[in-house]
Amino acid sequence: MALLPILHFPDERLRRHALPVAEVDDDIRQLIDDMFETMYDAPGVGLAAPQVDVSKRVIVIDVSEDKNAPLALINPSVTLKAGIEEMEEGCLSVPGIYENVERASSVRVSFLDRDGKPCDIPADGLLAVCLQHEIDHLDGKLFVDYLTEMKRQRIKKKMEKARRQTL
Repeated sequence: MALLPILHFPDERLRRHALPVAEVDDDIRQLIDDMFETMYDAPGVGLAAPQVDVSKRVIVIDVSEDKNAPLALINPSVTLKAGIEEMEEGCLSVPGIYENVERASSVRVSFLDRDGKPCDIPADGLLAVCLQHEIDHLDGKLFVDYLTEMKRQRIKKKMEKARRQTL
């Protein structure tokens, strides 16, 4: 397994639409393992392949307290949304920034598991928010896109300043 570098906003590579996975093979399973290692190390509760500069529709999530409920989703798709909930979100690609975002309070998601088996899960609460957040990454969308233009620009400037200070 390997730790992968995480892209940071406003990196334009985060805006690309990820490509569907045609075949679930050992390379995809290795990517999933590396993504889990990277997510747990960061630490975070979710990570999408585009965040580690891989244009594939793959996400990993673990919202459990003990980090013992890993969930890998390949080619995930939200098939049902219900309700509205506002929750504070953060993102490994926008470190140190937390803002309230309004999303569906419950969702149903279809996907392939790490063995290529079709699955379908209902989710609510933090898992529903996390699923929507990570699936957005696959479509080149970040949680900051739900904020006002003024907030987004302030965050962009802060991130650019932080990047310059680390160079």
